[in-house]
Parts: sequence; C-alpha cells; structure tokens
Amino acid sequence: MIPSLPPDWPALLLLPGALGVAAWLSYWLTSRLLHRAIRGATSRTRSTWDDHIVERKVFRRLAHVVPAVVVYLGIGSALGVTPASLEADPGAVSAILWTFARRLAAAYLVLAVVRAFKGFLDATNDIYSETYAEAKSRPIKGYLQVVSLVAHLAAGVVIVAVLAGLSPLFFLSGLGALAAVLMLVFRDTILSLVASVQMASNDMIRIGDWVSVPQANCDGEVIDIALHTVKVQNWDKTISTIPTHRFITESFKNWRGMSESGGRRIKRSLRIDMGSVRFLSDEEIGELSRRELLRDYMRERRVEIDRYNAAKVASGDPSVVPEIRRLTNLGTFRAYVQRYLETHPQTHKEMTLLVRQLEPGPQGVPIEMYCFSNDTAWANYEGFQADVFDHLISILPEFGLRAFQAPTGKDFAKALA
Repeated sequence: MIPSLPPDWPALLLLPGALGVAAWLSYWLTSRLLHRAIRGATSRTRSTWDDHIVERKVFRRLAHVVPAVVVYLGIGSALGVTPASLEADPGAVSAILWTFARRLAAAYLVLAVVRAFKGFLDATNDIYSETYAEAKSRPIKGYLQVVSLVAHLAAGVVIVAVLAGLSPLFFLSGLGALAAVLMLVFRDTILSLVASVQMASNDMIRIGDWVSVPQANCDGEVIDIALHTVKVQNWDKTISTIPTHRFITESFKNWRGMSESGGRRIKRSLRIDMGSVRFLSDEEIGELSRRELLRDYMRERRVEIDRYNAAKVASGDPSVVPEIRRLTNLGTFRAYVQRYLETHPQTHKEMTLLVRQLEPGPQGVPIEMYCFSNDTAWANYEGFQADVFDHLISILPEFGLRAFQAPTGKDFAKALA
C-alpha cells in the first residue's frame, strides 16, 4: 500500500529544501575555497605535477563529496527522523524519504570519489609522459585505463548495492555465474589488455613511431597509445584509430629502425635499352679514362684485359680467332655509378652500397642502385634520390647508352612521317 501523506506535509518539505540549499552552498563554497587555495599553492611551486592534478579537476570533483555528506548526515534532522521514530513506524513517509535520501547521498558520494580517482589517474599519465623519457617507449595509459575500468566496475556494484540496501558481497557473489557474459561483453578489453602487455614487453610501438598498417590503409606517426585503440596521424593529416589487438594479430611495419640507424635505403633501377649496349672503341676508352671517377678503374681494367688477351693469343692456335675480353659501355657505366655513389657526400658510407645488373627483359636491362642516404628526413631523402637519377639519366649518352621507355606519340609520329 502507498502510505498516505500527513496533513502537515508542506512543512515536511521546508527543512529538506533548506538542507538542499545548504548542500549546494557547501559545494559552492568548498569548490571556490579549494580552487583558490590550490591555485595559490601550485603557483608558488616549481614542479608541474600539481598543475596536472588541478588541470584534471581532481579537487573540483572531490568537492562533490561535501554536499553528499551534508545530505547524508542532515536528512534525519530535516525530516525529524530519529532512531526511535524509525523503530516505531518504519513505514512512515518521513522514514521512507530518509532512507531514500541517505542511499542517494551515499551513491552520489561513491560516484564523486570514483570520478576524482579517474581524474587522478589521468593526471598520473600526464606526469609520467612529461617527466620520464621512456614514456614514449613504455606508455602506461593502457594500464591506467584498466585500473580506471576496474574502479568504475567496483563503484557500479557499490552504488547498486547502496541503492538496493544490500551488501555489495550479495552482488559480487553472483558474478561467477555471469563470468561468461562478462567475458563476452569485455572481449575487446581483454584482447587489448593482453596486446598492450605484449607491445610494451616487446617494445613494438612507441609514440612518435612511423608505422604502416596496410590492412587499415594507414601510414603515419603514432600519436596516442591507449588501452583499446592506437591513434595514428597519417601523412595526409587524417587520423586513423586502430584497435590495439590488431597490432598483435596482424602484420604492420615500424620504421623506427630506419630512423635510429641513420640511413634510409634507396633501391631503384634504371632501365637501359639493350640495343644501345656495345663494346667501347679505343677512342671512347681514351675519353672515358680522363674522367676523375673512372681514371683508376679504366687503368686497372685495361692492364688486366691486356694481360689476359696477350696470354690468350700466345697460348692459342694462330689459325683461330681468340675470344678476347673487351670493355663494354654498360659495364663501364655500372662502374661509374658505383664510384659516383661511393664519393657522394649524402650516401651512408657504413651501410651496403652496390650497383648490380638485374635480369634483362622486354623493358631493357635494369641497373639497380642499392644504397642508403645518410639523411632520413623524407624531403631530403627524396631530393637526394632525385638528384642522383637526374645525373645518371643525363650522363647516359656520354657512354653511348639510351634509357628504355615505352613509345610515345612523338615516336609514332616520326615513324609515320
């Protein structure tokens, strides 16, 4: 049955209303006083950790505890409820309002504390990221989010228990039956937690790393590592949000090793028209021997080839034309490219540097340059690579070589003319 209101019910609301006003005033005064006192204290310190706590509104959230305590302690006096009256008539309207207000105030108090605790955890992450150099390689944001999640779950159980007037152990005892449901609900959280531990222990990702995740169409710099997601700012300034566990279950490329090594690889081919490959004449050999980069090479090769050919002719049948060795324009060009890269100031001298001929095909003979730039900055790297190939393409005619390219409209026009 619904209890009937007493005749003086308007008077019963007067004191609770005054209590509500007092609770609001207590919160306003507490927040203002705390704000001024803490601001004054933090401004006189050189450390920044207290500034982060203020920025995360830890004390402002804690100020909500004061009105909850005021209501919890003062609702009995406001409603005129005493232990004796409760025992005499527990079903009275004032007794029901007293019980409801106290439970609501206690639940609000728990909520205020857990929100302040979350702000403290956020401030802890800010302090750690600012103070310690290893914060990029070993972020703790994911672990703090797990602690925050557990705290909110515990606070939720306590709030429900307080509102229901039961012990929290009553609800905790039934969690065993809900384990399967909880595993399903928090599946992504569990996967992300395991992935965060593995990434931290193996130092797979740091804030500031350049990563490429083809499955997510993502290529850019890691800007945040959280429990559930990793945020990557792509080079086009868009932001990709990738679930943390995908960095464990799927493959990705981390370019940190390139940045730390101090060298960035160049692996590009220049395709030569096979119709332009031939032996060098004596006049061409003399001209190329004057080049600074080829002078020693040409002298050594000429001595080696002359010695080999002389021995071949001396030991062979005079009636048979001996198979002698001769310098080719393609081999000489390959030697030139090798020495050009070796002497270039922007190539990394302590890393692999070679020029090789790949398998010929319908698109000519590929001459591949494999070396490393000593500047890993993207713009500088691309500029160095372009300068090298500009020079090599321009110098091809001096070796009697032509670069291969598919016929263009101009080529067809000449053929039809």
